[in-house]
Amino acid sequence: MKTDVLATGLAMGESPRWHDGLLWVCDWLAGEVLTVDSHGHTAVVRRIEGLPFSVDWLPDGREVYTTRRGVFVGPDLAPYGGTGRPWNEIVVDPLGRAFVNMPGSMPGEEPRPGVLAVVTPDGETRDVADDLWFPNGMAVTPDGSTLIVAESHAHRLTAFTIAADASLSDRRTWADLGGDAAPDGICLDADGAVWYADVPNRHCRRVSEGGRVLETVEVDRGCFACMLGGPDGRLLHIVATDWERLDWQHGGGERTGQVLTHPAPAPHAGRP
Repeated sequence: MKTDVLATGLAMGESPRWHDGLLWVCDWLAGEVLTVDSHGHTAVVRRIEGLPFSVDWLPDGREVYTTRRGVFVGPDLAPYGGTGRPWNEIVVDPLGRAFVNMPGSMPGEEPRPGVLAVVTPDGETRDVADDLWFPNGMAVTPDGSTLIVAESHAHRLTAFTIAADASLSDRRTWADLGGDAAPDGICLDADGAVWYADVPNRHCRRVSEGGRVLETVEVDRGCFACMLGGPDGRLLHIVATDWERLDWQHGGGERTGQVLTHPAPAPHAGRP
């Protein structure tokens, strides 16, 4: 099936989310949080300095962001938790606990394991998992019982059981993706499958638990993250950028970032 271009001109899109009928995208190198409508029109709704940053929503409707300085909440970006640490991805479970992660090393550095933490609704922050090899996209199953984490440098999706106190247990490999896979952003569908984006392999791939490949969407640039949305939840949105043409020191260089769409066989499920 055909993949369509919905929007262009992004510096480097990450953390796509479907919320209130719009796609939200964190454009990292532009320092902007964007909304994208069904016609591809974009609007800047927040500006965030530094990277990484990602977005989700608390049960009361407030936006919650990871930033390089901690976790912040609301349109005024009030401090929320995890202060002084450069958090990467975020997912909020049905009870309002914000799970956040942080890689131990950046691309090009000597690999070191990262950590995963939880920020509870009262603002307490505590680490709940370690020894994660470049933790990236995360998703929580619809019943709130399971957290799935993409480990980009370990070529796998790892699952944990979420306890009543938000601690994590029963760590297990949800899917071994093979030695050349580099899972980045992920989302869940109603069939229990995971879509994951892969930058070096320039595709998004749908897999079932255990790692069986159900579908692959090939594109012409690195796929950083993906999210199911649209009126019926069956439209896969992919944020993709030409990795080789990024200029990290000078605001991103060429703006090769795009939002692509592709029809999906099952609708969105779970969080985010």
